[in-house]
Amino acid sequence: MSKLARSRIAPLLTIAALLITSLTACGDDKTPVSDAAASLGTLEPGVLKVAIQPYAPYTSMVGDKMAGLDADILKAVAGKLGLKVKPELTDFAGMLASVQSRRVDITIGGVAWTAERQKQGLFTDPPYYSPPAMAVKAGEHYQTVKDLEGKDLGTVEGYVWVKSIQAVPGAKLHAYPDGNGVFDDLGAGRIKVGFLDPLLVLAAQKERPELKVETQYLTPPSAADLEAHPAYQYFQQYMTSFYLPKQATALEKAISEQIRAMYANGELTKLIQKYGGDPNQFLKPVPEIAKTRQGVDRPADWQPPSI
Repeated sequence: MSKLARSRIAPLLTIAALLITSLTACGDDKTPVSDAAASLGTLEPGVLKVAIQPYAPYTSMVGDKMAGLDADILKAVAGKLGLKVKPELTDFAGMLASVQSRRVDITIGGVAWTAERQKQGLFTDPPYYSPPAMAVKAGEHYQTVKDLEGKDLGTVEGYVWVKSIQAVPGAKLHAYPDGNGVFDDLGAGRIKVGFLDPLLVLAAQKERPELKVETQYLTPPSAADLEAHPAYQYFQQYMTSFYLPKQATALEKAISEQIRAMYANGELTKLIQKYGGDPNQFLKPVPEIAKTRQGVDRPADWQPPSI
């Protein structure tokens, strides 16, 4: 074959390869991408790129697969939307930055809705709500925000409780790169209370019994307390949602629709119970939840999903 013939064939082969690639999700998966999945506007057609942190039992990696409550919810949603999940591991700050710079399609696992974050990204409807859980040393008792005054309090850097803790009179904030630091210092007596997502505390009780840690739930602050200290809002039930880039409007809408369907058909109830949570605490929002997002990133008449 002449050099000229080869030079004409090579571009044709390249074009054919590109066409084949565009019809598959990724890697060795030869399943064609449906029109519905392609219309969702993911960075790679048919693929949902997800940033997660090691935050079991909400998110973790087992081999090359995601595991945990948030992971199970998103995998169920992705399956219904015809998307293949492609996770990548980072830390909490990296999760938010990856979404805001649109390096991934979505991030999940311990991401609370805040007015500040929604300005830089899109939040789905909440797949569950997080009650005000505290990790405390066995035998210690804290019931109200008043009980926290003057205490050493811990949480993870960047979490919503940072601002809440900073607003407590006399309290000293201890911020850690991850939940392990909170539990280590709680066990050693360097902090009195750790604020983390409730399933994380329940998991630590089972996995690290030597720390003698238990779960308590803070009595939510009153309306007067919230008026005087707006940052106390995260000492009450809050929304944990999936977070997407601002451009991902079609994908956010599709995922929110599937989340609502999972409330209705009982799938979320089963998943919450699988990880030791109480569906009545995790899947029933307090009245204040609706007001948080109404007229902000949801219509004025928006109502959060509930069982």
